[in-house]
Amino acid sequence: MIYRLSRENYIFSFSKENQPVLSVHSGDEVEIETMDCFADQIKTDDDKLETLDWNRVNPATGPVFVHEAEPGDVLKVTIRKIEIADQGVVATGKDFGVLGHLLDGLYAKVLQIKDGRVIFTPELSFPLNPMIGVIGVAPEEGEINSGTPGPHGGNLDTKLIGENAILYLPVFVRGALFGLGDLHAAMGDGEIGVSGVEVAGMVRVKLEVIKGKKISNPIVKTSALTATIASAPTLDEAVKTAVEDMAGLLKENTSLSMEEIATLMSAVGNLQVCQVVDPEKTVRFSMPNKIGEKDLLFF
Repeated sequence: MIYRLSRENYIFSFSKENQPVLSVHSGDEVEIETMDCFADQIKTDDDKLETLDWNRVNPATGPVFVHEAEPGDVLKVTIRKIEIADQGVVATGKDFGVLGHLLDGLYAKVLQIKDGRVIFTPELSFPLNPMIGVIGVAPEEGEINSGTPGPHGGNLDTKLIGENAILYLPVFVRGALFGLGDLHAAMGDGEIGVSGVEVAGMVRVKLEVIKGKKISNPIVKTSALTATIASAPTLDEAVKTAVEDMAGLLKENTSLSMEEIATLMSAVGNLQVCQVVDPEKTVRFSMPNKIGEKDLLFF
């Protein structure tokens, strides 16, 4: 069954205290409307960051209660479709992102989206890469604002989380309490200026509960690769977790020794930075789903 959820049902944090706005069963699909990361506050170039209500940033639509989900399960999120609006916003400014020390004041610009491309200037355009920035479930305890990533997901800003990808999330509370938002028409690895092309839109997902599997952090799978995702206060800490998570998957799902796993990961795996501008830094370690004639079946 396909349910629909309006962008009017939004949260600014992930918490088990959030009341679900929709209840579904494992295997159901949901079409989820989203605002952009600025809660649609910037619609023209006359709308300035200086007047933005910063308490209304990074809204996620939800939460969705999945009946079969219990702590210790895995929530499988298949991203069936992403539709985006016909314009987006880029923003940066003083003390924002990696280049913030070179900037004066705040900057925002509305960009048109046409014929599958983002029109950056009259001379410059680039292709779309629609993806989901914020996607996650409630943590076991406390409240995590939707601008922060972690084991629960949240603001992962990982460009692999796009159409036809599958995201696996650990479940910490009954019902999982799933939500998503912060779509990007395009975003580069690192998101170094503090924004991608921020855009409103709609995402259709299939939500399934996997029993008997346990993961500690999000995992994303595309047609070509599987990546472990980790967030931490420093890149070094995030790297260690993402690499160890992938080694654990290979140990569980192959007959390889740890020495073989380490050398294989070093030979064909890729360590990549997702974002460096959120309260926690996020990286991913990816392995091809197939090496030669051998399928690496992680799930």
